[in-house]
Amino acid sequence: MKTYSTKASDIKRQWHVIDASGKVLGRLATQAAGLLMGKHKPLFSPNLDSGDFVVIINADKVRVTSNKAGQKLYYRHSGYPGGLKSISLEKTLQTNPTQVIEHAVKGMLPHNRLRAKMMKKLRVYAGEAHPHLAQTKTSSKGAEN
Repeated sequence: MKTYSTKASDIKRQWHVIDASGKVLGRLATQAAGLLMGKHKPLFSPNLDSGDFVVIINADKVRVTSNKAGQKLYYRHSGYPGGLKSISLEKTLQTNPTQVIEHAVKGMLPHNRLRAKMMKKLRVYAGEAHPHLAQTKTSSKGAEN
């Protein structure tokens, strides 16, 4: 018996909608990362991008546990001496809540060339409305709320 190897033509993509209101940030990001990688499919292959499209709505209503909102910091560096800047999770959630979820999901994806392709299939929206209703209505069995 031969070992089956998944080909790019065998991959069928679905759309999943995840409502982030009241969900914990880490658990939400783990769920989205698994869907983006395609770990839920029997044809999963780590060397192919076999994942689905994920739409996350209500990003501004995501929850964090304990004192993370005030204590967790996101860092960036300008490249110049003394150019290290930091911003708290609490402030980032107020100004740009979609960035928090994208950062969490990106950290849970594999650190290789496929990560950029997987991140292109992630859509995060702060409110309830999103422009992907046509895609998600056809695959209602794959939608998760």
